[in-house]
Amino acid sequence: MNQDLSLQEVKKEWHGSLKSYVIGFIISLLLTSASFLIVVFKVLAGQTLIFALVFLALVQSICQLLFFLHLGQEAKPRWETMIFFFMFIILLIIVGGSLWIMQDLNDRVMMDMSSMNAEKTDD
Repeated sequence: MNQDLSLQEVKKEWHGSLKSYVIGFIISLLLTSASFLIVVFKVLAGQTLIFALVFLALVQSICQLLFFLHLGQEAKPRWETMIFFFMFIILLIIVGGSLWIMQDLNDRVMMDMSSMNAEKTDD
């Protein structure tokens, strides 16, 4: 079927075609359903459940990047891919910085129980 097509023609066939969107939708639907069913029927528990859900979320995000955003399917110099990774780094900096600030505020503002009891006995 695709034997007579060049690589660029095969990429154009998949980029934005109904076939790629339907395949991506079905895979996303299956991964979402699997996550939901694992939680509802308590198939896994504790750390195993968390790792399974994170794994399924990562697989689904990769699926959406490939089938819906068509990341990595452009000709060189791959500007979309570079922009995506730059955006991802910025997102990590924002989320990591926010978590760091919130943890620092929690440590500085919230008193532990021993210091609260010491203040009560001083009064």
